[in-house]
Amino acid sequence: MVYINRSLESSFLKHYELYKVVAVLGPRQTGKTTFLNNELKKIKNANSISLDDPDAKFLFNDDIKLFEKQYCSGFDLTFIDEIQYGKDVGQKIKYLADKGYKLFLSSSSEVLASKEVLSYLVGRASILRLFQFSLSEILEAENIKVKTNKIIERAIFDQCIYGTYPKVFITNDIKEKRIVLRNLYETMLYKDVSNNFGINDTTNLEKFVKYLSIYCSKIISYDNISRDLGLAHETIKKYLNALEKSYFICQVLPFYTNKLKEITKQPKIYFYDLGLRNAILLDYPINLDTQGFLFENYIFSELKKQGYTPKYWRSKTKQEVDFIIENGKTIIPIEVKLSCNSQIIESSLKSFIDIYKPKKAYVVYYKGKTNKIKQNGCEVFFLNTFELLEELKSIGN
Repeated sequence: MVYINRSLESSFLKHYELYKVVAVLGPRQTGKTTFLNNELKKIKNANSISLDDPDAKFLFNDDIKLFEKQYCSGFDLTFIDEIQYGKDVGQKIKYLADKGYKLFLSSSSEVLASKEVLSYLVGRASILRLFQFSLSEILEAENIKVKTNKIIERAIFDQCIYGTYPKVFITNDIKEKRIVLRNLYETMLYKDVSNNFGINDTTNLEKFVKYLSIYCSKIISYDNISRDLGLAHETIKKYLNALEKSYFICQVLPFYTNKLKEITKQPKIYFYDLGLRNAILLDYPINLDTQGFLFENYIFSELKKQGYTPKYWRSKTKQEVDFIIENGKTIIPIEVKLSCNSQIIESSLKSFIDIYKPKKAYVVYYKGKTNKIKQNGCEVFFLNTFELLEELKSIGN
């Protein structure tokens, strides 16, 4: 298989020069191991092991000095894969870093980024995240140089239905794509979520994940979930925490500065990968005509891949803007539309512009025409997904 270049590489190299430890986190099977092994080839005297290996895991957990002697001593760098299976990771990685070892780490759990672990690694480690393939990575891999609206539409449709996991992307057969996604779902649910977070009631966990799949891109209510599934609020919180730390779903919080006008604190739920979401429901739409929520979720995932932490805005009068991203003190509203009239700004976006006075706002469309108009001193851009992402790159994050 031909190696597909990842946009993370440039920032990774800078972090490698600055820190003893560089950790790459992200969902299972997004290419973390492949990426780090590719970087490892550039280092002459390097070692690679995984804590999926029982012997390596035993030494790491039982005696870090024996682990050091076996796997780190004599090497310029050691890559420890699946670090989430280790115990007391923060203390042990601090020990190895303080002994002068260079380390690459990978994890399919956000646990490594917890305060308990990071408190040991301040000044020693950098944490980067590698998600599923981004739109720009896919277009580059397919050598698409002319990016017309129709070409972008076709690419996005496929990604909204089957997602962008590397193994799914390189598989051409639709039946095989669905098998890979289903196997990935079961592995993540039972290994990353159930086992790692001590959730024994997998029947209710499965029901909960299906519930979230149905309410993808929507605001969720603990009270409604409790009523519909018969789960206690504490159980709901535990499930959400486990799913989020395993990169299954993400809770997007509301943006507000005026608590009297913007009262909701309930999160919206998005999936990191829509292929995985569709596999959970065994539902693969044949078009996006009535699936605006999938396109909205897709834009969320692309914003995350660019390093943003999107929020949503909803006023007391139920005016709503899909995403608000912040770049320093700059506030950027983004409205998502399956199709739109590029001459008309809808009332919710107008309302946000009137209240917050942003310099720029964006309407990203699946089908539409590129345009720019003014609203109360704000430049409003109508763009396709690729154009939006390129524009955001130029702004920086």
